[in-house]
Amino acid sequence: MAENALALVVRGTDWSETSRITTLFTRQFGKVRALAKGGRRLNSKFEIAFDLLTVCRVTYLRKAQGGLDLLIEAQVAERFPHLRTDLRALNVGYYVAELLADGTQDYDPHPALFDAAVDVLRGLGGTTPPPDPVSAFELVWLKELGYSPRLDACAVCARGLPVPPPSAVRVVYSPEAGGVVCPNCTPGVRDRRPLSDPAWAALAALAGAVDGRDPLAPTPHLRREVRAVLGQTVGYVLGRRPRMLAYLDDG
Repeated sequence: MAENALALVVRGTDWSETSRITTLFTRQFGKVRALAKGGRRLNSKFEIAFDLLTVCRVTYLRKAQGGLDLLIEAQVAERFPHLRTDLRALNVGYYVAELLADGTQDYDPHPALFDAAVDVLRGLGGTTPPPDPVSAFELVWLKELGYSPRLDACAVCARGLPVPPPSAVRVVYSPEAGGVVCPNCTPGVRDRRPLSDPAWAALAALAGAVDGRDPLAPTPHLRREVRAVLGQTVGYVLGRRPRMLAYLDDG
């Protein structure tokens, strides 16, 4: 059965001298891995649709018994030329592609995650790029996979915690527990890390837990702390540290 979808190219692998395997994150069907026969030929009918981080309109035949789908057609719908001239933007794009390729299941659609990825790629080329597109995308990725960090209550005992907290309350953050942890539960958490009050408030605002706050104050130190917390969380969910994290500018 032929399927039509809007897709973002997140990975490509040469299969033979003439064919190529491409991993697509589609808005309608989630992640799809398809074989493009003849895709490496100069006069390929797939145009330049195999360029990483290209949005394409694709048609493919879905295999009934598993294995690779068969790509029939791919036409470019949108490209992001600024990625070719801005190394930091390109690295962010590669990170987005890594999370979509390795952190999602086949045929598990997440339209909101597709939209967030495209919005990040578009925003990186704007006149005023967002202050922290990486953190914003990570939070959408975590939410769509069911791992939104608990920021308004202790992730262990569920006791409510004010944001920002009174000065006497000192919480830690735990990816394994799933969010902030109150002082009473802290001793039993293995992967705890300190979390400053400003970073806690910024995370909560960025995740939508608190309305009316500036998501991230424009301070390099705060951005680095938020990035470190979310990077550790993503690594826990992914089961490894994402390769592209080492190439991101956290400042």
